[in-house]
Amino acid sequence: MNQPVAPRPNQSMLFRHLAAENAHDMAGTLATIHPDCVFRDMATGQVFPGRAGAERHYRQWWSAFGNVVERNPKGVAHWLDDETYVAEPRYAGRHVGEFLGLAATGRPFVLPFTVFVRFRDGLFVEERFYYDLATLMRQLGETRIDPQSLRQAQDWAAGKES
Repeated sequence: MNQPVAPRPNQSMLFRHLAAENAHDMAGTLATIHPDCVFRDMATGQVFPGRAGAERHYRQWWSAFGNVVERNPKGVAHWLDDETYVAEPRYAGRHVGEFLGLAATGRPFVLPFTVFVRFRDGLFVEERFYYDLATLMRQLGETRIDPQSLRQAQDWAAGKES
């Protein structure tokens, strides 16, 4: 007889985080973030340290895309252990604000990505996400990224004035 799988210790926190993120509830989202967190956008090279960095990360994506994270019906999600979650969801949105120097185009996009989330003390302490930046830019009608805009975005993510 199959025994039901017990939920992972951080599973309810993950669901709380995703609900707040999709509602663009900054206070609710930040309540799920550890003070020592680091968000790493591997495609842009941006590193967002601490809760202030996490807020910059979410403001960047919400302002630029008004995005919603969706489960990818063909994607996968796994708990590697009690503290590490990996998934293949997708962003869906419309380009409604500036992103990496590119003014809003109004174009819709769907962006598959892979995310690794680590927990500490029941909160998000690290998020690394991987996606194909060229795929996103093509959907926005752009084929190149301005290197100076990218450097400025990296400095801004880190909390440096540019």
